[in-house]
Amino acid sequence: MTAIPTVAIDGVPTPLPDGLTVLDVREPEEWVAGHIDGALHIPLGQLPERLAEVPASQTLVVCKVGGRSARAVAWLQAQGCDAVNLDGGMLDWESAGRPMVSELGQPPMVI
Repeated sequence: MTAIPTVAIDGVPTPLPDGLTVLDVREPEEWVAGHIDGALHIPLGQLPERLAEVPASQTLVVCKVGGRSARAVAWLQAQGCDAVNLDGGMLDWESAGRPMVSELGQPPMVI
């Protein structure tokens, strides 16, 4: 098995550079509670049928702690995509004080 390319939160530039797509593979209820502004939301289970929505540029894949996103990265790489897993996921993003938005009209949070 090939190693999953992974980056820690301190290795992710802030602000995020142009040409980097953030793909959030969490479930809808997780997404609405808090996510990275501008991220593309495709739940892990929908990724195969929605692959065409993932841009050809480099993709940073996130989930809550890094497990689902690691599976997504492995699958995306097998499809020829340039994808990297965020180690620690949205929990590390939130802990680092990185900006998030919510669809619920309240302060964003990771659930």
